[in-house]
Amino acid sequence: MSIGSPAPFHTGIACGPTGGHARWLTTHDNVTIRVGAWASPPQTRGTVFIFTGRTEYIEKYGPAAQDLFQRGYGCVSIDWRGQGLSDRALPDRAKGHVGHFDEYQNDTDAVLAWAHAADLPQPWFVLAHSMGATIALRRLMQSHPFRACALSSPMLGIKLPAVLGAVEMHLARGLSRFGPVTSYPPAMGAHAYVLRASFKNNLLTTDKDMWDFMVMQLSEVPELALGAPSFSWAAEGILECARLAAMPAPALPCYCAIGTHERVVRTDIVVRRMNDWPAGRFDQIVGAQHEIMMETPARRARFFDAVCAGFDRGGQTA
Repeated sequence: MSIGSPAPFHTGIACGPTGGHARWLTTHDNVTIRVGAWASPPQTRGTVFIFTGRTEYIEKYGPAAQDLFQRGYGCVSIDWRGQGLSDRALPDRAKGHVGHFDEYQNDTDAVLAWAHAADLPQPWFVLAHSMGATIALRRLMQSHPFRACALSSPMLGIKLPAVLGAVEMHLARGLSRFGPVTSYPPAMGAHAYVLRASFKNNLLTTDKDMWDFMVMQLSEVPELALGAPSFSWAAEGILECARLAAMPAPALPCYCAIGTHERVVRTDIVVRRMNDWPAGRFDQIVGAQHEIMMETPARRARFFDAVCAGFDRGGQTA
């Protein structure tokens, strides 16, 4: 794997450490994805790989990269296939779609190969949010280079209306057997959530400044925006969560946080997973919603302090 070719990086909207940049990478199934990085501080403690959630993009994690930099860590972030500036699977660029969740592992392979070629400072850690945690957990079940992990509101189960929750596995299996279903689910569409929802009723954060930050980014660079997922993405996500739930926890330290006001993923499944993780620590952050890294300053500080304390311990263990 080469170090890729230069890719656009929107410094003006990222609000991260200096020196942020991005590269284009090509996966082994010939998809072009974008990876971004911020340099490590002089006395680095290692590199944190941020596995972003659905709809997200590199620049959204500029503030998180700054928080990590201040605590001694460099940072990498990823535009998964189908979002950000990476290749999108469908002519309708607003629609989130993959044929199978294993495709995200091809993106992970490309990013890790690039990181090795770029000789990013070791040790390496993974910080994964929502869908990114689903992708990270699959990788952690296999061979991986990470010393410790941290999960933010992990998508280990998707919160659905009660009438659907009772039959979600039957629906997901049926859709998977039927083949790609690229239409939007009912009442969902092409508009990005932060551009159609109001702050007052949003599911993501209680912090108005961070909400305005996300709105600003998509208003200034609309090509980063993504709407609702396809039926197939939803079905494959449900099936992947079920497959992971049947597997034992990985053998590495994990800090996991979820807000008490979480309304996007299923807290009960997260609690069950963390109760069965021998080297795991579970934390519920009072008052926080889904985007803990986009929450109030006090909640963000608590989260990043705990994340980096776990990484500090993991980095001392060979």
